[in-house]
Amino acid sequence: MAPPFGYENDHKNDRGTPGTTRRSLLAGVAALGALGAAGCSRVATASTVEGGDLLERLRAAGVVRLGIAGEIPFGYIDKNGELTGEAPELAKVIFKRLGIDKVQPVPTEFGSLIPGLNSQQFDVVAAGMYVNPERCQQVIFADPDYQMLDSFIVRKGNPKGLHNYKDVVAKKARFATGTGYAEIQYAVDAGYKQSDILIVPDQVAGLNAVEAGRVDVFAGTALTTREVVKKSSKAEATKAFAPLVDGKPHVDGGAFAFRPTETRLRDAFNVELRKLKKSGELFRILRPFGFTRDEMTDLTAKELCGGGKSG
Repeated sequence: MAPPFGYENDHKNDRGTPGTTRRSLLAGVAALGALGAAGCSRVATASTVEGGDLLERLRAAGVVRLGIAGEIPFGYIDKNGELTGEAPELAKVIFKRLGIDKVQPVPTEFGSLIPGLNSQQFDVVAAGMYVNPERCQQVIFADPDYQMLDSFIVRKGNPKGLHNYKDVVAKKARFATGTGYAEIQYAVDAGYKQSDILIVPDQVAGLNAVEAGRVDVFAGTALTTREVVKKSSKAEATKAFAPLVDGKPHVDGGAFAFRPTETRLRDAFNVELRKLKKSGELFRILRPFGFTRDEMTDLTAKELCGGGKSG
């Protein structure tokens, strides 16, 4: 996951308070070029039918195009050129249940996901996108399929004792996070000067910066930080924590995004998602990508959209 700071020029996350983009690892990014051409053509023009008729059109075509951002573990192309990640694997199951047998990836940058969706370059965003009020003004979301806290990558032993953004500010730690990450805004809200933040491409670059001593801490999602440090002898991930938004602990949730007119497709998707949650199959789908039961959630899009369009 992902995205980031900003608000929809940034990206995913850009939680509304920002959200997280999902940071891409080299394997996912390298393979995107090979499939980039597949996403060049546009999908059919949106219908004027109330609630949209995209579900029917997708069933007739037998394929749904997924906007992905090449971020491990959210949605990416693996070393064998195959589409995978928590969102695409979930999409394969749900859309098959909806009568659509094939999913086709349309790789793009995280910041281009919402513009690409609304300009009909693909049918749905399947990139683990955080739900926040800003995004809810541009798209409608399914209910979250996971929730996420933040975590830091620090040197072994956490010598500066950094456990949250206030610690980073108080101890004048050298701070880094990813391009467009929601963590940028979380740090700024805590009092960190934005111009002092080192912006790196993803969590791998963040780990390298910490190991090399260029920064004291890299902030990312709890899932991506704990996964990337597994083979490091110099760095570790801190315990997950909830960043403060308006002075209150905030938990992010990632979900599929749809065009505002396609409420019928979004609602049908939600019906199948709820079944997967109830049966426990959702956790079985997400677990191979590093998700734990702590990341399973009953949050709703309406809750996370706040005063925005609940979708």
